[in-house]
Amino acid sequence: MNKPKNTMKVSFPSRGANEGLARMLIAAFVTEADPTVEELCDIKTAVSEAVTNCIVHAYPDRIGEIYIAAALSENNLLTVKVRDHGCGIADVEQAMEPLFTTDPEGERSGMGFTVMESFTDRVRVRSKPGKGTVVRLEKNISIT
Repeated sequence: MNKPKNTMKVSFPSRGANEGLARMLIAAFVTEADPTVEELCDIKTAVSEAVTNCIVHAYPDRIGEIYIAAALSENNLLTVKVRDHGCGIADVEQAMEPLFTTDPEGERSGMGFTVMESFTDRVRVRSKPGKGTVVRLEKNISIT
């Protein structure tokens, strides 16, 4: 197990404007690991997708709370957990399929989890309908 050299926890309301806040916070947190510009962009994009999922899907008809916990290990493994207490996901496997969306209007692309998987080394999702969802993102930051 990798011992964390630094951790962070934050929560904020599920408002669209806070997606940018989440990107800025995770970028500031990971600077200690001296990521490349590409690694930094990847991390910000993956976190942005996870937070946007909370805003759009977890709390579709109300403002709820989004929680982010991040840890950076001694060997530069970044772990980010994005959690909500929203409506949950009935079928996580189906939800993670590219192009799957619950948006009846067709305004969402259904690519959120695919984007997260593309920009991180590992994505794990746990969810219980009516209880909420936890998305765990892992990214190895190159050691310079």
